[in-house]
Amino acid sequence: MTEIRTSFMSGDDERQYMIREDFEIYEKRGAPAGATALHYHDFYEIIYILDGEFSSLVDNVTYFLKKGDFLLIGRNVMHKYHYVEGKHARSRRIVLWISRQMLDRLSGGERDLSLCFERGKGAVYHFPLYYEGILHGMLVRTAMTDVPDMEGMEGKRLYDRAQLTLFFLYLNELCEKEAFASGEKMRVHHELVEKVNAYIEAHMQEPVTLDELAEEAHMSKYYFLRRFKELTGTTVHAYLNNKRLIRCCELLQEGEAVGEVWGQCGFADYSSFLRNFRKEYGMSPTSYKTYLGKRGCC
Repeated sequence: MTEIRTSFMSGDDERQYMIREDFEIYEKRGAPAGATALHYHDFYEIIYILDGEFSSLVDNVTYFLKKGDFLLIGRNVMHKYHYVEGKHARSRRIVLWISRQMLDRLSGGERDLSLCFERGKGAVYHFPLYYEGILHGMLVRTAMTDVPDMEGMEGKRLYDRAQLTLFFLYLNELCEKEAFASGEKMRVHHELVEKVNAYIEAHMQEPVTLDELAEEAHMSKYYFLRRFKELTGTTVHAYLNNKRLIRCCELLQEGEAVGEVWGQCGFADYSSFLRNFRKEYGMSPTSYKTYLGKRGCC
């Protein structure tokens, strides 16, 4: 029997951006050392657990995953790997990154294949064995580095698109069934992160201070700072900046002018906005706007 070889990404690989513009798919093993910091991206992510256990913090909820679970993460949603000592050494999973534009191309305008991601910022599904087997096969075939029955790799990209089209057709149908969504035992809600997130969203255009956030959480400032870092792996300041930048990107995608968005997202001045934007995205807001235009996003 021919050995199935899949594209592989090391667990300590810190890359959280796509090199290609359509999709990337990898197999990962063990406890990751790379995705431990809170991050976000403008593409969708699916983590499918092949074996063992895995945990992830998505927005203000930690999900505890086991073999057969599918974790769906929306665009521009803060998330990170959640370490649990002694639990994840045997973890094997497939990670799929895919852009909204790729999903639109796969659908051909006949169905919105991104709906499975839009029901929440993060969601976990566990399907009956028959359906899981179908989805498993399509993901593994897409992740294969070659196709044993095909001569060469000329048709591999077309083959991959066919598998992904079928995968997302099935996935969207299955995600509509409430019985397949994970129960409360599979997740832990973090009230502190939820309160901070809600306060920032409600005061996006205003200056937000640490004292205000600590008061909202009913904690002393120093305990609040320590507890927030323990839960999220990042500082309150970095979290606030990222929330502002996410909103800036959303406004740019909606067609807002570069000179208008920084004030709507609470940056003190344009230079502060520009500095933070370049640090996070590696380009200026104007270049990002041009990039969106080339992709047909605005």
